[in-house]
Amino acid sequence: MKMIIRWFSGGDDSVTLEQIRQIPGVSGVATMLSDIPVGEIWPQTRLEALRDEIHAAGLELEVIESVNIHEDIKKGLPSRDKYIKNYCKTIENLSKIGVKCLCYNFMPVMDWARSNLAYTLEDGSTAMAYDHDEILKMNPSMIAEKMLSDSKGYSLPGWEPERLKLMSADIDFYQNMTMEQYWENLKYFLDAVIPYAEKYDIKMAIHPDDPPFSIYGLPKTINNVENIRKFLSLNSSPYNGLTLCAGSLGADMNNDVPAIVSEFASTGRVYFAHIRNIKHLEEKVFTETAHLSTCGDLDMFKVVKAFHDNGFDGYIRSDHGRMIWGEQARPGYGLYDRAIGANYLLGLWEAIDKSSPKK
Repeated sequence: MKMIIRWFSGGDDSVTLEQIRQIPGVSGVATMLSDIPVGEIWPQTRLEALRDEIHAAGLELEVIESVNIHEDIKKGLPSRDKYIKNYCKTIENLSKIGVKCLCYNFMPVMDWARSNLAYTLEDGSTAMAYDHDEILKMNPSMIAEKMLSDSKGYSLPGWEPERLKLMSADIDFYQNMTMEQYWENLKYFLDAVIPYAEKYDIKMAIHPDDPPFSIYGLPKTINNVENIRKFLSLNSSPYNGLTLCAGSLGADMNNDVPAIVSEFASTGRVYFAHIRNIKHLEEKVFTETAHLSTCGDLDMFKVVKAFHDNGFDGYIRSDHGRMIWGEQARPGYGLYDRAIGANYLLGLWEAIDKSSPKK
């Protein structure tokens, strides 16, 4: 297992590589080239410069999060083949800088959504929050405007300006698509891309839908145990696997997160783990919290133990953190709370490992 931290390159982050290097137990970062338009090839020279910058700080670059998928692929349009070809070329380029895992998602239109990027918790810290009714009261333009206005000047992956202009039309498009058609488009993508992942030794790790319930009638695929089983059956390659995000799946109170982790980690097809806690105020109303089990609804001990006991040997990152101690940073991605979370998770892992019977 390797503990890593998400970091945004090109001056698009308040957190520095030097600061990350000082977090005990953190060996590397998951990052991306956020300025490359969706669907274009990530240039080799840019990737080499990114690798060299990260290595110079004493950190590893083995995980990319993420190479976003062009909407035409999700829609199943004839133009998808061009964008899939570009995606495969990007996979080849990533392999040349030592990337081993690619986290991505197949969520239509909106990669993720929150109704509040700075909800005030009882202790005075702030965190991202979601209220389903509040989201439905806003039209897509209003959501986009709110997300960008609350971003503190940082980019928000999945909310790129070129995508926002088409949001309403894209939502309308999906109203005429069945779930089976959407699954077919996902399979088409996998069958085209996975051979390149195999060739270049990069594990493809799909991220769950966030939130895991539908907004504006948009299709959801990676949101519960049944759909995850279906996804893995679409392509049986060991290079087709999961980023298992406890917070995203835990947003649906019907999901038993430790059980989901146990089932899929035991198959060897979980390559990346995002571990965070959330607290429900109502069924579809929740706030993100500190990682500690007592701060939210998820039992972090059970979650980490499920990964450990089922042979997980991939990458873990402490997921979204709160804003604490006056820090001003990209929502969810400050330094302090994620550093605390990383060491809490490392502490759980060490305790579980040392107390487990050795085989």
